[in-house]
Amino acid sequence: MRFVAAIDQGTTSSRCILFDRSGRVVAVDQREITQHYPRAGWVEHSATEIWESVRAVVAGALSQVDGEIVALGITNQRETTVVWDAATGEPLHNALVWQDTRTDALIRELAAAPPGPSTRTWGPTAPGAGSAPDSPPPGPAGPGTGHGAAPRPAGGLDRFRDRCGLPLATYFAGPKMRWLLDHLDLRERAAAGEVLFGTIDSWLLWKLTGRHITDVTNASRTMLMNLTTLDWDPLLLDAIGVPRAALPEIVPSSAVYGPVTGLPELAGVPVAAALGDQQAALFGQTCFSPGEGKNTYGTGSFLLLNTGTTPVHSWRGLLTTVACQLDGQPATYALEGSIAITGALVQWLRDNLELISSADEIEPLAASVPDTGGAYFVPAFSGLYAPHWRLDARGVIAGLTRFVTKAHLARAALEATAWQTREVADAMISDAGVAFTELRVDGGMTANSLMMQLQADILGVPVVRPTVPETTALGAAYAAGLAVGFWSSLDELRANWKADARWEPGLAVEEREARYAQWRKAVSKTLNWVD
Repeated sequence: MRFVAAIDQGTTSSRCILFDRSGRVVAVDQREITQHYPRAGWVEHSATEIWESVRAVVAGALSQVDGEIVALGITNQRETTVVWDAATGEPLHNALVWQDTRTDALIRELAAAPPGPSTRTWGPTAPGAGSAPDSPPPGPAGPGTGHGAAPRPAGGLDRFRDRCGLPLATYFAGPKMRWLLDHLDLRERAAAGEVLFGTIDSWLLWKLTGRHITDVTNASRTMLMNLTTLDWDPLLLDAIGVPRAALPEIVPSSAVYGPVTGLPELAGVPVAAALGDQQAALFGQTCFSPGEGKNTYGTGSFLLLNTGTTPVHSWRGLLTTVACQLDGQPATYALEGSIAITGALVQWLRDNLELISSADEIEPLAASVPDTGGAYFVPAFSGLYAPHWRLDARGVIAGLTRFVTKAHLARAALEATAWQTREVADAMISDAGVAFTELRVDGGMTANSLMMQLQADILGVPVVRPTVPETTALGAAYAAGLAVGFWSSLDELRANWKADARWEPGLAVEEREARYAQWRKAVSKTLNWVD
């Protein structure tokens, strides 16, 4: 028996999953990792604990099978940033997690600077600074400019969008690297290559192979990589203040990087893929063609649409990101809508409010009432991400009356995920000029049938879950298997995809739109909370 192994290092846990040739899960092991909150808005992980958890889950998964591992792929929480000593390999600080907001002052400083002479953009003007997205100018869509958009001078939070596809935000890794450089006094050592920076994929690849590398999908989440050249951009490095000597080499998502040297259980196995978790899920859902998309429901939720080999820039608060690059082939791109808090809201109800004692209790509790009783829950705990990008927003529960019970709040929490997805889908349809005919879904929340039905009702299109729900790990496995010839082609991977469950919309259009208007009113109450 021959298998491909995937390490899935996420925000709350590390997993190792083994897949056979049909894409079926044959073994899985999982370990939770500790969340550290040093102060409000700060979120950290121990990079050492992450590595030890990976070692444990690899051993645990391998103990369940008897066969040959032909390749190893990695998928990871994106934007989370690690700094370590190049000589000893020891982390010099806890990893700064993608949710961390400590770089907010730096973001404001960068946004206030005048735009560079060659910087142009296609996005909304400074959405995080309080303005709403502009309407695109009339006229046909141009190549790589988004539906109906045209370039115009950049400024504010859009200062670097044309180069890296991203607005200035605390979410991304580049400003986190700058914070670590400044607060640990590492600038001279970093410039000399004595300390190394990377996202979680880079940290794990260093531990596994000894190489300081990162793939194009993770590099595209740093605000430091040029979307066109697929290399570190000198203007961005200079403006954000990160020395190139501390950064990894950028490599394709699917390619043989070298043999495993850091784990005895996998010694000699080729490490052959690395993708950020959402790009891996897009690959695992076999969305290989322009116009195909998926939504992953995890700690946050991430809706991605494949746009082909030309980046499409967004007018409506979406991110332009690299979807994948196979070895020797052009990169493919995607539009992405990132929602910060979805599954994490269920955890918050469990851990902070103790409304439920386990996450799986929320479905029967929410199903015990027919609606939310007029309550709306907007979980802008660290601001609003796509399509708003409002750093000043904070969470609200609106529409409360004495009629509302904890069951109504539970249902409102599930609806919050569906409404946020609706906002992103609307923006994506406008930017790409492509309507969804169905939504492929994956992630932990897809086990919640009520949640999936709410999503179908609120989007007005069918929601489809595949037979293999572990699409993030599957995407990393597929990319690794392609690199070593375990799978021969993308068509062979498409043939593996099968539907497990399908939810059809059942909400009248008039009611859906009336409730959407109420949701948008609730969102407006979150704004301008932080001065």
